[in-house]
Amino acid sequence: MTLRIEDYGIVGDLQTAALIGRDGSIDWMCLPRFDSPACFAALLGGEEHGSWRLGPVSGGECTSRRYRDGTLILETEWDLPEGTVRVTDFMPPRGDQADLVRIVEGISGDVPMTTELRLRFDYGHVVPWVMPEGGALRAVAGPDSVRLDAGVEITHEGVAAGSALHARFTVGAGDRVSFVLTYHASHLATMLPVHAEDALRETEEFWRSWVAGSSYEGPWADAVHRSLITLKALTYAPTGAIIAAATTSLPEELGGARNWDYRYCWLRDAAFTLQALVGTGFIDEARAWRAWLLRAVAGDPADLQIMYGLDGRRRLPEYTIDWLPGYEGSGPVRIGNGAVGQLQIDVWGETLDALHLARTAGLETDPEAWRVQKALLDHLEEHWDDLDNGLWEVRGPKRAFVHSRVMAWAGFDRAVRAVEEGGLVDEPVERWKAIRDRIHEDVCTHGYDPVRNTFTQFYGSEGLDAALLLIGQVGFLPWDDPRVVGTVEAVQRELSQDGLLLRYHTHLDGRVDGLPGAEATFLVCNFWLVDALHGIGRVQEAVELFERLLALRNDLGLLSEEYDVVTGRHLGNTPQAFSHLGLVNSALRLGHGVTARDVEAGVVEHAAAKHGAEEIA
Repeated sequence: MTLRIEDYGIVGDLQTAALIGRDGSIDWMCLPRFDSPACFAALLGGEEHGSWRLGPVSGGECTSRRYRDGTLILETEWDLPEGTVRVTDFMPPRGDQADLVRIVEGISGDVPMTTELRLRFDYGHVVPWVMPEGGALRAVAGPDSVRLDAGVEITHEGVAAGSALHARFTVGAGDRVSFVLTYHASHLATMLPVHAEDALRETEEFWRSWVAGSSYEGPWADAVHRSLITLKALTYAPTGAIIAAATTSLPEELGGARNWDYRYCWLRDAAFTLQALVGTGFIDEARAWRAWLLRAVAGDPADLQIMYGLDGRRRLPEYTIDWLPGYEGSGPVRIGNGAVGQLQIDVWGETLDALHLARTAGLETDPEAWRVQKALLDHLEEHWDDLDNGLWEVRGPKRAFVHSRVMAWAGFDRAVRAVEEGGLVDEPVERWKAIRDRIHEDVCTHGYDPVRNTFTQFYGSEGLDAALLLIGQVGFLPWDDPRVVGTVEAVQRELSQDGLLLRYHTHLDGRVDGLPGAEATFLVCNFWLVDALHGIGRVQEAVELFERLLALRNDLGLLSEEYDVVTGRHLGNTPQAFSHLGLVNSALRLGHGVTARDVEAGVVEHAAAKHGAEEIA
């Protein structure tokens, strides 16, 4: 039976990740990197496409599961008539090799256990050759090789499509049985696996030491720290890049075709990422992210892309694979992302905003960063009014999207502020001011509907866009401007689905995104609504919405991209960095002094004012 998207947890080693279901099955993992072909792809098909189940012989979903406090170590328990058993899953932060460790621990009674390991390289397409190696088993296919070391005897069945590694064993109270899966390139000598118990201790120390660096001490500390750990897990340590999600092709609509590959790095996320990292004290991660950003955008500003690979590579061609049916039949399964070639004017502004934020947050001055910004400004000066595909990567006609032009305004605004507040000299600040003012007038004239008292999705549009909630946040207009208040209220009213926001109405304006079907409510947009409600003074409502969003997390504190209010299910790729960034930034914006108890007591306004729940510039 297919598990729900929210039934999965994640473990990772800061270079890749594995998704583990409530039934103890690892149904998604790419090796050796997040964007490598998957060796477990059952998430997008069936067990024949690669999976590793470890659980009771009787099967079924677990009784409970949790992360060890302050870590990415997942503990899954089954309480059965025969006894209680726990499986602990983790990946040690990557050194010279990638190790996936699973430890079975008997808690009480005697529980019959089983493991079924089906390795299928190249997204479930290639069955490896399995051979014994020094008391372990080694599986090889083309460039890939893994070694399985186990504390019980493993049997291998067949070399054809049904090939699997099996074991049955019983654990009693106090028993511990370990399994270590180690990856290496097939042309290299096999490396010895980590020692499971030592690796467990060291991995726990790593994560607890890392999260102890958080400066956040507000009322939602558990949720914020879990989101920060999740964001760290989505970080590609060698370069500092943070991917959008660990998966590809999880659908925005069950049975639909809105399925995309999110295992890449979007420039749009840059400012939100830096807000979250700097705001919670993770300066080293912010510095690494800025360094990745500068390397990725280096070159001709006209060639700026909306997304890049983990190492900054530019070519991410999109293709489909026909041997995977897709999650719950939601095809096609896509590898790569064709939106990489789109024109999205807002990314110039968001990159400039992110680099400005890094400067004002106290990261050391980088002269090359300022040169890059000026080159981006020169290009933006000539192209801010080009029609584009917008931040939602629509595959319909290009438009004059309001958000794109607001972010172009923000790019010039940040440059002006850098000169006026940062003491820079010999810069064309008056020209930048003039361009900034021209963009502002253009947007207010053509992107605002005075009859409805709201900005619109694009010039001449009948529809709205949740990204309009960012108008006040980026400073385009003050929060108390009637046009901003009207826009927040219109977006909340017209894009609401049972109190949660869609990105936009897919059926308006001639299907603006050029795609069939619909989608669910988009989680980060709802965190933007939290911020906007706070900005216009409706703080109690903002807190209530924030806590409703916290309740949408799965039992492990994870969020995917979207939430379907009709079925109560997560949709889209998971875990989604944008959603967790939204959570962290909203918690920071609401301030340390606002709690659910304040909401119930009706004193939120006072608490927010008392503790200075200021905006994050």
